[in-house]
Formats: sequence, structure tokens, C-alpha cells
Amino acid sequence: MTAPVFVVEQLGHGGPEFVLDGPEGRHAVSVKRLRPGEDVVLTDGHGRWAEGVVRAAEGKDRLVVDLGAVQEEPEPRPRITVVQALPKGDRGELAVETMTETGVDAIVPWAASRCITQWKGDRGLKALAKWRATAREAGKQSRRVRFPEVADAASSKQVAALLAEADFAAVLHESGEEPLATVELPTEGEIVLVVGPEGGVSPEELALFAEAGAKPYVLGRTVLRTSTAGTAAVALLLGRTGRWS
Repeated sequence: MTAPVFVVEQLGHGGPEFVLDGPEGRHAVSVKRLRPGEDVVLTDGHGRWAEGVVRAAEGKDRLVVDLGAVQEEPEPRPRITVVQALPKGDRGELAVETMTETGVDAIVPWAASRCITQWKGDRGLKALAKWRATAREAGKQSRRVRFPEVADAASSKQVAALLAEADFAAVLHESGEEPLATVELPTEGEIVLVVGPEGGVSPEELALFAEAGAKPYVLGRTVLRTSTAGTAAVALLLGRTGRWS
């Protein structure tokens, strides 16, 4: 099994000793119960990381690590962004978790016209914070060193502007005449994929996105829920673009 990942604010340039404390140190010492000689990986979540070996566990929240050289994981190519319509209940966190585990690079919450859930005021800020915390924890669990960015909630017009700048843009929708599995994909730049809400993407939104260059495509013969469609599509794209090869 690969070494557990812990998040730090800054790694600097590496060194013979690094002290992991605070919530991450407590998790390492009191939950994971790491002991001297065990391997760990420390990362800032933005691509900088270093392997280390536990020297000592002190108290309940202090882990002393002999740290190796700091390395940097390059930006993935092509970059994959999923515009995720807001699902009901906790299915939004499920979507963020599984897309992160699969390998998505960025997630844009989308307040589609047919979304039952709407992020407004403090409730919206709390929901966004949950999505970001979920991406961070799922990134650690899946041993990533570059966690996906979770953007602020976007309107349909803002989504259209994002699609217009993409090297390849698509909307998962049953009206698509071409499967995502056969379309020609770029090897560089950015792929942006729109996943609609349970009630579907409205005709007005489809027209708006089409003007921005995003055609509708289908995944397969079945219709997936909004909380799982993005994960399935990301897996397909990672395989087809060679990022999983």
C-alpha cells in the first residue's frame, strides 16, 4: 500500500527534519497511529510534495519526519474540468468525492435553472466549503498531490463563457447524436464537460451552451444520475486522452 498523504501549508525546499502538527499531526499520530520508520508523503495540494520517514511521534498531535527532496508534479494535460449542476442533499459531496478519486482537475458548481438545490447566502457558502473540504479529503485518500480546484458557484452565463474558452467543450445530454467515447479529443489545453441536474438541462441552457461551442454528447445507453455521470465521463476521458496509460 502506498504511503499516507498529509497536507501542509508550505514545504519549502525540504530538509532533514519536518514537524507535522495541528489537525494533520493529530490525524497522523492519534488516528493513523504512525510510528518511527513508517513512510509518509507531505504535499501542499498544489503539486509540490516530498516523501518522508517518521522519526518520532510526540504527544497526540506532533509527528517528526525525516523529509526527502521536494518534488513538483507537472500540470496534467489535457486539463479536465467538470461543470457540476447542484444535486439534492449530500449527493453533491458524493460527486466531488468520486470525481476527485478518479482524477478530475477542476469542478465548477453550477446553479442550473432546473436545480432543486440553490446556494444562497450563508447556506451557499457552507455548501461550497463542504465541497472544497470533500475534494481535499478525497485528494488525500486517493494519494493525490495536486487536488482539484473547486470554483465559486457559476451562473449559466458564466458557464457559457468557460465553455467558449475550452479546447473541447461538451454537454452530457440524451439529445446528443454522438457518443463521448468516439469524439476526437485534444491532447493539450482544457476539456470542459457539463453535467446537468436531475431535472435535465433546459432547452435555453442547451442553446446558450451550443452558442459557446459545446455540443451535446451521450455516454451510453443508460441515463446516469447527476452525481455519478461526471465520474463516469472523467474516467472515460482520462482513458481516451492517455492520462491513464
